[in-house]
Amino acid sequence: MLRSKASWLSLSAFLFDLTAVVASWLFAYLVRFNGSVPSDFLSGAMTALIWTLPVYALMFHVFGLYRGLWVFASLPDLMRISKAVAGGGVIVMIGAVMFQPSPIIPRSVLLVSPLMLFLLMGGARALYRATKEFYLYGGLVGQGKPVLVLGAGTAGASLARELSRSGEWRLVGLLDDDVTKHGREIYGYKVLGSFNDLKHWTDAMKVEYAIIAIPSASVETQRRVATLCVRAGIKAMVLPSLTALMPGQGFLSQVRSIDLEDLLGRDAVTIDTPHVEALLRGRVVMVTGAGGSIGSELCRQILRFKPAQLVAFDLSEYAMYRLAEELRERFPDQPVVPLIGDAKDSLLLDQVMSRYAPHIVFHAAAYKHVPLMEEHNAWQALRNNVLGTYRVARAAIRHGVRHFVLISTDKAVNPTNVMGASKRLAEMACQALQQTSNGTQFETVRFGNVLGSAGSVIPKFQQQIAKGGPVTVTHPEITRFFMTIPEASQLVL
Repeated sequence: MLRSKASWLSLSAFLFDLTAVVASWLFAYLVRFNGSVPSDFLSGAMTALIWTLPVYALMFHVFGLYRGLWVFASLPDLMRISKAVAGGGVIVMIGAVMFQPSPIIPRSVLLVSPLMLFLLMGGARALYRATKEFYLYGGLVGQGKPVLVLGAGTAGASLARELSRSGEWRLVGLLDDDVTKHGREIYGYKVLGSFNDLKHWTDAMKVEYAIIAIPSASVETQRRVATLCVRAGIKAMVLPSLTALMPGQGFLSQVRSIDLEDLLGRDAVTIDTPHVEALLRGRVVMVTGAGGSIGSELCRQILRFKPAQLVAFDLSEYAMYRLAEELRERFPDQPVVPLIGDAKDSLLLDQVMSRYAPHIVFHAAAYKHVPLMEEHNAWQALRNNVLGTYRVARAAIRHGVRHFVLISTDKAVNPTNVMGASKRLAEMACQALQQTSNGTQFETVRFGNVLGSAGSVIPKFQQQIAKGGPVTVTHPEITRFFMTIPEASQLVL
């Protein structure tokens, strides 16, 4: 049934195009003779159509004019039409010159008819699409919450197009600092002015929402625009950075609330890709604590470099299930082995490393919450962070692992709490094992404040602010330095 409907639609389009060929051909004669075509020339025109129509029909088929749907007619469709019309026009010209029909076909007809044909075919498709879109989305005009798009580049234009079809949002205009765009329109929406005009337009148009659509802009620009949104008293949303945008998905579906990562006071550090790729490509890599915030991001970053195999090891069944599902979806061609186990289980560690023979082990399994690890859970912190590290490191030595990387913390420096002390002891254990190991290279990486990681102080600050305070900072003049989870994981590599 569906196939017969599609065939009928293609046949209808084909018959319309042939009718357009006849109409453009006769119109060209009318233009040539000022609306009054002599009978002999009219007869010649009809005779010429006998071989002109098959020529154009063949060109329409060769250039695949009926693969696309009229409701989605776009520039590629117009390009195919132009090629088919140009090809048919050239062949008709050659035929007219070679066969010299009587009466002769006027040269102006040979030039005007292809132009008219292109206008008829392209215009009909554009009109059909416009009519269909108005039928589908015309009822949405004037509905939805008013919103401004901040940024009139490629991302802003794509977002404007999607917002025009949204029933939830009503786009009222765009803002951009590029003065050459001011007063211009994008898909019917006007670029009203610069970002500094935001307060004026939000008051004038009663706007409560704005979408920051400048994914390629610097952190300073993003932060400045976000600050303007705060001063204007509107809720700001943002498109992810270019590297975080998911290909194949619409921009509107990826719009999200602003995170602290978006306002990090500097551009993120990027890694030396060739050297990291040389280290990881074709190697078996093992990550303990793979279900955690840092461990899971390490897995994502590692799989970008196409290792021979990734062994993801974690104690939490639920965390491992979520990670395995995500990695299979994002990296379907990469071999991932999800394993449930305790980093303190020496027998299991020996079995895993003997079977998979990892080249590199990233040890991220640890307890990280400072308050939780005090008093009642101090012994568990020591067992997991110290004994667990020692046993994973010993297993790595026994099975010839080339690199062992311990994920530590800046709290291990002059520790003042159980968590920091346990991580410092773990570092000392790795340093001691390095003295007796010839084949395994031990490395320790200390993290600072990682935004969004387990144990980060940021969620606590957010909760305190949401409750109206107070915010329990160590000192009112203290300066804290932060990094994002992807950045931290890249720096480990």
